[in-house]
Amino acid sequence: LSTFFSQLPDPAIEDQGKDYVRPILNKYAAVCVRCPNYGTRTNTVVLIDSEGHVTFTERNMINADVNQWKTSTYEFKLHS
Repeated sequence: LSTFFSQLPDPAIEDQGKDYVRPILNKYAAVCVRCPNYGTRTNTVVLIDSEGHVTFTERNMINADVNQWKTSTYEFKLHS
């Protein structure tokens, strides 16, 4: 078993399918995915400063229309 693991990672195995798999992974790992029948419908950003002030902003797609978005922002302070 240790002989098996000593041969990993195997570049030949890692490269298998890279021309097919990597473009798909890159497409779905994007910040905003847009594909037929699949895609990003919500983006969320949470910012917290050193004094515990939080800004939570979320953007939601309206009616599955990529041209209509609603943005909501909430600000509050963390209790210690």
